[in-house]
Amino acid sequence: MSSNIRAPLPDRKVTTTDELIAATREGGAQRFIVHGKLANAPSIRLAPGQALCGEDDQSSITFADGSEGLQLTTDNEIRLLRLTASPAQRVIFNDTQVDSLGRMRLTRVTATGQVQILARDAVKGGHVDVDGLDIVAADARVRSDRPQGFGVHVLQGAFTLWNMQQDERSVVTARLVGLSAGREGAPVRGSGIFVSGAGFTGGKLVAALLETGAVYSDGGIAPGTPDQITGGVFTVFNAHVDEVRNRGPVVTYGVNDMVLDNWGNVDRWTAEEKLTSYGPSGIGFVNFNIVNTLKVRAPIETFGAGARGFNVYAGTVGLAEFDRVTTHANGAVGIQISQPIGRLVVHRGVETFGGTGDSLVKGVVMKLAAIALSIKPGGSAQAIEIDGGLTTHGEGVAPMELHGAIGTFKVGGGLAAAGGGFDKI
Repeated sequence: MSSNIRAPLPDRKVTTTDELIAATREGGAQRFIVHGKLANAPSIRLAPGQALCGEDDQSSITFADGSEGLQLTTDNEIRLLRLTASPAQRVIFNDTQVDSLGRMRLTRVTATGQVQILARDAVKGGHVDVDGLDIVAADARVRSDRPQGFGVHVLQGAFTLWNMQQDERSVVTARLVGLSAGREGAPVRGSGIFVSGAGFTGGKLVAALLETGAVYSDGGIAPGTPDQITGGVFTVFNAHVDEVRNRGPVVTYGVNDMVLDNWGNVDRWTAEEKLTSYGPSGIGFVNFNIVNTLKVRAPIETFGAGARGFNVYAGTVGLAEFDRVTTHANGAVGIQISQPIGRLVVHRGVETFGGTGDSLVKGVVMKLAAIALSIKPGGSAQAIEIDGGLTTHGEGVAPMELHGAIGTFKVGGGLAAAGGGFDKI
C-alpha cells in the first residue's frame, strides 16, 4: 500500500554558524532550526529537500559583508527567519544548474538584500510559494539582466521571480502573498516587486495570486535616461496572473519609476491603498498588454514632470475604475488612452495642475500638455463615466482632448480649464 503523503522532515537545531554550514553540507532532507542570532555567515547552499526555519521570530542569520546569502536548489523551504546581507547582494537566490525549482516556500521571512529566483540554464520550471516576505532594503541596480521591450529596459526588483527560458513549454507557477519592500522615505533601489516570463514569446510565469503590502521603490535612474524604467509592482511580459491585489500603498520616488506597470496578462487587478509617484515620468498605472478588470479604490497622485496618472499605451483594459486621479506638474496628463478599451469609470474626478512639458513615451521624451483626459489617435472607449469633473489649472491646458471614438460619455461636475490663457492661443 503506497501513500503520497510526504513524511515530516527530521528537525536538527543549530546554534552557531559553523554548525549550520556543517549540517547543510551533509545533504539529505532535513529541517534545520536556527536558535538565536547567527553572524558573519558565508553564503550557504541548501541541498534538495532541505528546510531552514527559525525557532522564533527573533531567529536570524547575518551574512558576512560582501557575501551572498542562501542559495536554494529544489524543494527548499525558508520559514520564520530574519536574513541580512548587504543591500546590493542577493540574500536569497537559486542554483540554476539543477533541473527544477521543485516546490519552493518562503514563509514569514524578513530580508535585507535582493530575493531573486530565476528559471534559466538547467532550471526548466517549478513552483514558488510566498506567504509573508518583507524586504527591508535591497539594491537591484547592479543586475545586468533586464527585460527589454517598448523601447526600454526594466530594472530587476527587490523581489524578482523570472522565467528566462526561451522554450515556450517552460512554465514557472507561483502563489505570492504578503510581499512588501522598502520603507517610507527609505525605498528599495531598482524595481520593487518584479515577476516576468522570458519575453513576448518563450517561457511563462503563471501566478494564481500576487498580493502585496506596502511597497516603496526608487530606481535610481539618472535624469535624462530615456531607455530605462522600473515599477513599484511590475508584471512583465509573459506573466499570466489571475489576480493582483495591492493591499498597501505603492510609492515610487525616482526618474521613470512607474507605480504599477503591466506588460503581461492579468485577469483582475485591485489596488486598495493610495498610489503615489514623486519622480519625473513616473506613471500611476501604465498598461502595455491585457488587464480584464482594474479597480483602484484609493487616489492616484503624481508630482513629477511628465508623470501621468493612468495610461493605456498598448493592449487593452476591459474595465478601468478609479477613485480619483491628480497630477501636479508640467506634461503630467491625468488619463491618457492610446488604444481601444472597454469602460472607464472615475468616481471623484481627474485634476491636473501643470502646463506643457517633457514626458517619456515608449522610450522617447515628448512634449505633452497636462490634459485631464486625453484620447489619442487610435484610442477609444466603449463608455466613459466620470463624477467629480475634469479640471485643469495650467495656463492654456484644455480639460479634454478627443482624437478617437467614445461610445457613451457622461461627466458629472463638468469640464473646467481653471488656468485660463486660451485668449493667447
